[in-house]
Amino acid sequence: MRHERELRLAGFQRIAGIDEVGRGSLAGPVVAAAVILPEHHRIRGLRDSKVLTRPRREALYRRILDRAQAVGVGCVEVEVIDRINILEATKLAMSEALGRLPQPPDHLVIDALSLRDVELPQRAIIDGDAISASIAAASIVAKVTRDRICSELDDRYPAYGFARNKGYGTPRHLDALLSEGPCEWHRRSFAPVRMLLSGEQLSLDLFMEGAILTEEDIEPDEES
Repeated sequence: MRHERELRLAGFQRIAGIDEVGRGSLAGPVVAAAVILPEHHRIRGLRDSKVLTRPRREALYRRILDRAQAVGVGCVEVEVIDRINILEATKLAMSEALGRLPQPPDHLVIDALSLRDVELPQRAIIDGDAISASIAAASIVAKVTRDRICSELDDRYPAYGFARNKGYGTPRHLDALLSEGPCEWHRRSFAPVRMLLSGEQLSLDLFMEGAILTEEDIEPDEES
């Protein structure tokens, strides 16, 4: 809470942490959350959602909804991502999350981004979900929300393994793209999907080193 304490000492009272999930995914929406924690938040174990196991994340999600002063969620769908690009869609999801807070914040702390169209003082924090409790809480809310959406997509399109890979480029997901082609929830503006639709051959060699994720990268078996 160091950043939040500094801002409270400067006179701010309703500090909203903001984060997003799904920015690098090949399929599904980008989801953002805004969370205002009380000054003495008393939610132990807040961490970057990516390093938490699903049961731990779900438990923290319930605590955040129960104890936060305010929570808002924004979701931008695939067709908008393809139309305005993923960075602008991410910012739009964050703005929507802010607009859904039941009480307005007076300062923002955001994971790595700034929202120029939002007329509020704000602080962009690199790796904010690892060093700010408010941003970590937002990352957990956003990830649980998006994971549930991906589970619903998996029921409709089981070939791609959305429930496990969350739409990211795992070997199974890429194999399914090659054999099945993209579904309506794939992002047409992202290179692998765009190449398939244009008739180009998709090869794993075309992906930059580190771009292909294992399912363990997305859903850790153990907390570290």
